[in-house]
Parts: sequence; C-alpha cells; structure tokens
Amino acid sequence: MKIIVAPSAGFCFGVKRAVNMALDAADKCRPLEKLNTLGPIIHNPQVVKSLEEKGVFPIDDVDCGCFDTLLIRSHGVKAEVMETLKSKGVKIIDATCPFVKKAQNYINEAALKGYFIIMVGDKNHPEVQSVISFAAKDRFLVINNLADLEKVPVSEKLALISQTTQDVDFYKLVIDEINKIAKGGAVVFDTICDATMIKQEESKAIASNVDVMIVVGGYNSANTNKLQNICKEIQPNTYHIETESEVNPEWFLNAKSVGITAGASTPDWIIERVLKKVRDIDEAGLKRFA
Repeated sequence: MKIIVAPSAGFCFGVKRAVNMALDAADKCRPLEKLNTLGPIIHNPQVVKSLEEKGVFPIDDVDCGCFDTLLIRSHGVKAEVMETLKSKGVKIIDATCPFVKKAQNYINEAALKGYFIIMVGDKNHPEVQSVISFAAKDRFLVINNLADLEKVPVSEKLALISQTTQDVDFYKLVIDEINKIAKGGAVVFDTICDATMIKQEESKAIASNVDVMIVVGGYNSANTNKLQNICKEIQPNTYHIETESEVNPEWFLNAKSVGITAGASTPDWIIERVLKKVRDIDEAGLKRFA
C-alpha cells in the first residue's frame, strides 16, 4: 500500500511548549516540591501518563491545597481561577497556549468596549471556558451549531471569536450567517490557530486521495475529533484511534493507499508506532499472497 503521513501530524507549537515546560518543571521540582497541573495538561492520555511517571499529576480542584507549584495547562484557566491562585500566593507556571492567551485578550478588550461576545466552540471544553470567562457577565453566547444562531441578540454590538481548534469552514459559515441577521454585522477575531488550519487542509487533501484514512489522537481531544469529522465526510473509511493497538488489519482489505494524520496533542512516538503497525500489516499481507 501507499502510505501518506500528513507533514503537520502531531504536536503543535502550543502543546509542545506546554509539555516541555512541564518536563522542565519536573526536573527542577523533584523531589522537594509537589508539581500539579489543573486538569490534564493536554488532551492525550498517553502523554498525561508519561508525565505522571515523572512526577507531574493533574488535579481537578484548586482548593485541594495539595500542591506546591501549579502548572496552567495549554487550554488556560478561567479568569477568576487565575485571580484566586494569585491571591493565595501559589507558585504558577503558565503554559497557556499563546493562541489561547491572544483569544483571552481579544475578548477582554471587546468586553471593555461594550461588545456582546459570541464564541464558536464547545461550551464544555476547558479552552472555551477559560476564554469566555474574560467576557462581561451575562454578555456572551457560546454556539456550536447553526440552530444556536436563533439566540443571537441581533440588535447588540457584536464581537465574534472562535475556539482555536474550530473547523475553519464552519467558522466562516457562522460569520456569514451572523452578518446576514445582525443589524450592525459583527467584529470578527481570527483566533483559529495556524496549526489547526494547516492540519485541516492537509487532512482534507490526503483523505481525498486514499482508500483508508486514520486519525490518531486522544478521544477527548477536540481538534482530533474535528479532524476525524472532516476526513470522514470526504473518505467514509476513516478511523479514529489513540494507539497502534487499535489498528485493525481488516480496514486495509483491497486498499491500495492509506493516509495518516494526527491531532495537535498527539506525540511523534505514537504516530511512529501507528505507522509501523500499518507497514507491518501491509508487509504481512504481501508475504501471504507471494
């Protein structure tokens, strides 16, 4: 089989930065300090487990009082949580992705100017929760589908922002629809990160030219799930996996080509293992029919 791996597959800048900061902090903190992250540092269980082996453990509540140093994960935290941590004098290592930080600043500035904020994204995602917390109370709306547009206060002065890992095409569609219904249109912030756009475009191109598409990444990863949805619309034989153990040889029956892409929180070593597994399956098939 011809195997095509997306050039951008794997860690984006923000994720790589956060993981490196955690590793660096672990080397400096052990064994004297307890180092924790508020929630998993990135949405990849295998990476989180590897960090735990180095002494970096996620916690769910800042009030547990069990940490010496707290590392803010790549998704960021709510504005009020950061203020609480600072007021308690907690030692903070801020690994918030710079793209997420930029989105927080955009919303803060727009809110101060009286804009009603509309954010396109998953309201339950930690990044969205951290970013939208910078809006004025009760002056924001998080939307995740076109039906939510019915809730948009069309007479307000609107500012539109997106989750950094949002589907680019869907965000463009929302922008067009809001400009149709809002009296004054909307101020639009470009907050989808470059890595997300590149991954999506590469994945579309590959999915259009292969018989099987594999998307590698955590099941709890928003950007990986978006890649899976995008690819599946183009190539129905698309499979989302976390590790090489989930690769099924039956997927490749009669396939002449396979594409592999991966989310922004998927480490290179997992991608390499998946690639090796696909190659092994291919070689085993060739030997069987030789």
